Amino acid sequence: MAESATIYVLAAVQLKSIVRYRENLTKDRQLKVTLVHGEAEARDALADSQKRTDVFVVDNNLGNVFELVKELRTTYPRLLILLVDEEADFGMPGHADEVSVEPFKDDDLIRRIKRLTEERSLQTLRADALPPVRTFAKSLRRAGPGQTKAQAAVEAISELGYDYVAFYNVVPTTPPELTLSAQVGPHAITSMAPQKQPYDGSLIGWVTQNGQSRIVGPEDQPNHPFITQQRFGAGACVPVGVSMRFGVIFACREQPNAITQQNVMMLELVSAQLANALAKQARG
Repeated sequence: MAESATIYVLAAVQLKSIVRYRENLTKDRQLKVTLVHGEAEARDALADSQKRTDVFVVDNNLGNVFELVKELRTTYPRLLILLVDEEADFGMPGHADEVSVEPFKDDDLIRRIKRLTEERSLQTLRADALPPVRTFAKSLRRAGPGQTKAQAAVEAISELGYDYVAFYNVVPTTPPELTLSAQVGPHAITSMAPQKQPYDGSLIGWVTQNGQSRIVGPEDQPNHPFITQQRFGAGACVPVGVSMRFGVIFACREQPNAITQQNVMMLELVSAQLANALAKQARG
């Protein structure tokens, strides 16, 4: 039987609770756990491009948790969020994906973490059968090598209702170069698109390093010039490739707050198809 994939868990709890959370969560070898004891530490850990987080566990006693979860749901649209509320008889998740009211009874917290990740995997598999994704997969097979496939991807995403779409290729230098290699949008925009993005300090660089998708508005950091300059109201950035990072897809809409979690899931499906095609091409 194949070994289960590692689940990267970030838990934000009160300082006095860290020991029991550590003892409970680390006994399951599938979980790789990072523990913090404040909102600021949680934000720093999530923003760290060197750290991956699949599931964010937050204790309701940490303080101001509702606003924190609401903020993270917007910034990290595909992050799974599990709220722990031991003072409630039953839990209402709100902006979180799940609630545990008895986290340490019968390994309830561990079971909920695993169930969330399994449901996410099944959700992705079901969405992979959607007609737009199947159509794009066929167009990729017909596309030529390299940049032609990237151009097919940005055009397919544009047809999903985006006003500008770009693919930044990762050139494996030290540090890596992030180079614009395909785009679609109004000529006034494409003609001024930045040809390169910095590895550190840019949205493209953050997603390249972290492997996590992001939704951004004009006030968010790190960001892309087209969003900070308010040429577009909302942007989303998703990685292309997991073990081998081929690049990043960046997509924009004119209206603020016009990109949802479901929209990002579709972008990730297209990026997965593109990554698969580029990996086959690399293998010859």
